[in-house]
Order: sequence, then structure tokens, then C-alpha cells
Amino acid sequence: MKGRVLVVDDDRDLCEVLEARLARRGYAVAWCTDAGEAFERLASDALDVVVTDLQMSGMNGLDLCARVVANRPDVPVVVITAFGSVDTAIAAIRAGAYDFLVKPVETDALDVALTRAVQHRALREELRRLRALVGEVDSETLIGESACMRSLRELVAKVAASDATVLVSGETGSGKEVVARAIHAASPRASGPFVAVNCAAIPETLLESELFGHVRGSFTDARRDRTGLFLQANGGTLFLDEIGDLPLPLQPKLLRVLVERSVRPLGADHELPFDARVITATHRDLRAAVEEGHFREDLFFRLEVLTVEVPPLRARGADVLLLAQRSLERAARTGGRRVVGLTPAAAERLLAYAWPGNVRELENAIERAVALASWEQIVVEDLPARIREYRSSDVLVASQDPSELVTLEEVERRYMLRVLDSVGGNKTLAARILGLDRRTLYRKLERWSRGVA
Repeated sequence: MKGRVLVVDDDRDLCEVLEARLARRGYAVAWCTDAGEAFERLASDALDVVVTDLQMSGMNGLDLCARVVANRPDVPVVVITAFGSVDTAIAAIRAGAYDFLVKPVETDALDVALTRAVQHRALREELRRLRALVGEVDSETLIGESACMRSLRELVAKVAASDATVLVSGETGSGKEVVARAIHAASPRASGPFVAVNCAAIPETLLESELFGHVRGSFTDARRDRTGLFLQANGGTLFLDEIGDLPLPLQPKLLRVLVERSVRPLGADHELPFDARVITATHRDLRAAVEEGHFREDLFFRLEVLTVEVPPLRARGADVLLLAQRSLERAARTGGRRVVGLTPAAAERLLAYAWPGNVRELENAIERAVALASWEQIVVEDLPARIREYRSSDVLVASQDPSELVTLEEVERRYMLRVLDSVGGNKTLAARILGLDRRTLYRKLERWSRGVA
């Protein structure tokens, strides 16, 4: 069933015709010839949309529309009239009508309007449900109701029970640190410290000291002893983010620490044991990095004892709205703004967008929208232009103009880049999908990056 429709028109014959036509399109249709009766039925019947004629004896369609909007704002109203003037349309919209059609109404046009109205109502209900759900979850919880997030929570629970090294992979901004914190919080080490460091954010000359510590005088400016992060994480978890960016000279040293379970601070003459679980994370394809000689194979195998893949936001469906509502409430609270939700139209744009920057991009977009909002709900115009104007791209150019057609080489290039983008840059997975070995894919990408056809 596509939706439950109430048709209101004082022309009984027209009601029966619309009932028959819409029933063939998959709608459950009820009708009545009196606006007052229609309003009473709204209190007891489960309806998705009301279709009403404008000119009726007694209460007219505009009055009915206004009463429905005031008392049942969740039910959209489609107004039909034989008087298709601009003034009439404006009056209908001001009364709160969702859509406005002119008689004689074609079944296809009415079907389109009803489909959009039913989807609009469903989206409003989903936004209301998610708004209530946001208040029940902690900001650091792995929230989401999509199948991939349910699977992720189950995997995190299993991984947390172990003390083995974990490699968390996923696109930039997808929430890898949130996953690492969730593993720590569910583990027997939850009462211990969670120590995090971004390996890409610290210069190579300082990273070794940061990880392993140093003694006074071991190098210039080492004026006192410093405890490294491995020892600071004793009894808890050490999270090494962006491990794929760890400099090659440091990789054998990290491998030795993981094998020996002890560290030697710079300048020290003895090793110190540590008791910390190690979780690493990367957005890079470490297997490809091993093949390219950028990452040690023995260290890779030591790190990937247990693996957790964080899904990209574009694969999480309606979780986008749940995360958006959470970000909205946080931004409104921090900024002192009275913004409570999203309009269905804005929600549709969020769902349609591909989110290359994942959760981090979503949070930034919502924070911006809250700051710009003029109403209690975020509207489409409050969203960044890239989200408002986003359209999914096609691989091929559809054209009858020979000057716009492209070569097979260009078709191949566009398709390979589209596949690579869809898997978040994971060259190993992209090569598998394309039916190529990785070296062939690397060679083609390198050639295209140089502009060679």
C-alpha cells in the first residue's frame, strides 16, 4: 500500500472516480462529501494525506486545510480547484496546503503529488522519532539504527572482551576514535586511562619521544624526564590514530615495543614494562602501503590481530538524520540558539548528499546551519551550497552531440575513479570490484595523475 488517502469533495461522482483511480495505483482511499465530516474522521482514522476540493458548500477547502494544519500538522493536505489563479494558489499555500492542483487533475499528476506528500509525512515522523531518540543516547555512543551500525556495535562488544591489538579502519571523519573509545569503555580496562595520539600530527623528530618518553639530557631541550604515552596508558588503552602515517624509521621500533611489551625511553639504559592495550586506526589501505613499500609487513600483521571497519556515513541511511539532530541540539545549546529541528525538505537534502567528509562534515554543516537559521527549524537555504546543489554524478555523458562523446579510455577512467570514490579510496577493494590486480590499477591511476591518456 502506497498510503492512506481521504478524498473530500461535495461531488459524489468525482469522489468515486478518484477512489477507483487511486486504488489502482496502490492507495487505500476513503472519501466523504462534507468538510466537517472529514475533519471529524481525522480524529479517529489513520490517514497519510487529505485531498480536498477548494469550493464546497459549508466549510470550504481552505478552511478545512487550515483546521487540519492547526490540529493535525502531521497530515499534509493537497488542494484541488477548478480556479487555477495565482491568488488562489497563494491562498492555499498560506492556509498550509502541501500541494495545489488544478482541475481536471490527471491521475499521474495526482499520484506524484500524493507520493511526495506521503513521503513528506513519513519523513516528518522519522524526524520526530529521531529527535526523541537523541535524548536517550550519549554523545560518545555508537548511535545509529542502520544494519551496518548494528553489526558494528556487535563487533565492538566482541572485540572489547579481548586484550589483543585492534586495527580500526575507515574513511577520514567516519568516527574511528569514537569506535576506539567504545572498545575501551566496554573492555575490562574501562577504569584505566584512554590515551590518544595522532601519529600524523606530531613531527617525526618528536614522535619517538612522545611515544616512548625520554630522560633528562638525552637531547637538546630535554631538561627533565618525560614519561611516554605507552607508560601513561598503563592499565588502560593507548590509541594510535593515523598509524598509516607513522614514519618508516619508527616502525621497527614500534614493532619491537609491541613484541617485547616494554619501552626504552630515549637516553635510558634500561627498558620499562608497560601494561596497555594498543588500538590503532587509519584511513589508508595498509595492505597497499605494504606492497608499495611504505609500511612494514611484519608491523602490519602485528597490528591487524583484530580488525574493525567503520562504515562511511553514506552507507548508513537514515542515521544521517539521527546524527544531524544530535549535532543540531549540541550546536543550539552551545550557541544559545532556539533551533529545534530540520524541515523535511532540509532532511531530504541531507539524505541525498554523499558526505565525502563523513560525520565530521555533517557536524560542521549542521553547526553552520544552526548559526544561520532564522527560524526554529533548519531550512534548505541554511545548508551549505554543496549540499543544497548536490546531484549524484553519472559515469557516462548522455548526449546525441558527437562533439560531447568521449573515448573508451575516458569512460574507463571515469568508471574507475567512480568505483574508487565509492569505496573511500581503498585501492585493494576497488581493484577487486574492477576485476584487476592492484598493480594494474596503480599503474593506470599513476598515468592519469600525470595527465597521460
